[in-house]
Amino acid sequence: MATIVFQTDKRSGITYAYESISYWDKNKQQSRSKRTLIGRVDSKTGKIVPTDGRGRKKKEGHAETKRGPVPYSNKVSCNSEGKKKYGCCPSPASL
Repeated sequence: MATIVFQTDKRSGITYAYESISYWDKNKQQSRSKRTLIGRVDSKTGKIVPTDGRGRKKKEGHAETKRGPVPYSNKVSCNSEGKKKYGCCPSPASL
């Protein structure tokens, strides 16, 4: 059964809303609960404002993605005189 739990942060005074799901722990023979953050509770209206879990409001639309690592290439090119660098390139005559 899922319920909504309100918890106030003592340092900041902000109230957060969590979805609490109860389950039975077979090993400990006790009831346990799993909480998931829903958002902040607006002090003026009392409505729940969704957050992304880090105290930030959800952004509208699609967020920009960061580029990952650039793939490494083992290719070594020849210099302007046609000489091989590191002995990896085929000679210009063999091409």
